[in-house]
Amino acid sequence: MNLRTSEGRILSGMRPTGPLHIGHLFGALENWRKLQDEGYTCFYMIADWHALSTEYQNPESIRNNVFEIAVDFLSCGLDPHKSTIFIQSMVQEHSELNLLLSMIVPVSWLERNPVYKEQIAELKEKDLHTFGFLGYPVLQAADILVYRAEFVPIGVDQLPHLELTREIARRFNFLYGEYFPEPKELLTETPKIPGTDGRKMSKSYGNAIYLNDSEEKILAKTSKMFTDQTRLYKKDPGHPDECAVFAYRKLVSKNHDDIRNKCLRAEIGCVDCKKQMGRDLVSFLEPIKKKREYFSRHHEEVWKILQAGSEKARKVAQQTMKEVRKLIGIEYKK
Repeated sequence: MNLRTSEGRILSGMRPTGPLHIGHLFGALENWRKLQDEGYTCFYMIADWHALSTEYQNPESIRNNVFEIAVDFLSCGLDPHKSTIFIQSMVQEHSELNLLLSMIVPVSWLERNPVYKEQIAELKEKDLHTFGFLGYPVLQAADILVYRAEFVPIGVDQLPHLELTREIARRFNFLYGEYFPEPKELLTETPKIPGTDGRKMSKSYGNAIYLNDSEEKILAKTSKMFTDQTRLYKKDPGHPDECAVFAYRKLVSKNHDDIRNKCLRAEIGCVDCKKQMGRDLVSFLEPIKKKREYFSRHHEEVWKILQAGSEKARKVAQQTMKEVRKLIGIEYKK
């Protein structure tokens, strides 16, 4: 991936619907940390309004989750001196641009969104047949465009989301004049992090290893993980590239190439490999754990970081909205 060393503005975020797990760490946060160090202008958002689109019946959980995600952001290396870390709802210009964009987005664009149908099927216990959930891609576009972000770090599976944002930007530019850049994807090589049962790691599946899990919990969870189910005996050669445990070892064990060869030659058993992986994972997460302990005790410091980040983000968003109102023709002077 060819990264620019300056100027490129990035927007990304996470919904505060529950604790973050190691899938978030390896799939997003590690990359976000690298991008801030590459000289990008990074805006990292805790998307509490997006959380309301699915958690509107349980809003009291969102504030606590906002704090916990902020702690995870900071513990995983996001630096408030290098990145703008903020809360979506504290920058009300997101909602204003969302409203204005909703005036020009055809309903058919939203109804064809494959993720909309997938989420309704996956979250059957929730009533998601709401205007807010149908229109969340418009709010997502507003999140990106209100900062005139040039890049969005995503995986291949999220490309349809970003293309819809580009379509919305093109429609606005066609109607009111060239203003919004069409944000480009920064495709990231997201390692496959299976859950402890081999399926996709998800809170709803109960198969996640969370960043706030204790050492005891991590070891207990990893001890129950599925290994190479085609390997019946220790003397049989293993298939590490098909093993969920080895997927973890590639990320947290320094000698994973040697481990892979030993597995292929049946020089190491699955149980021993799994136990060592658990210990390696605990060691890998130890620096994050120490930072989490600090920030979890310093609530005021965390909230000050979020307040300062939100004020900084809002100044950028306010300038955008001033120019948007002028382009549309709804800026009135006394």
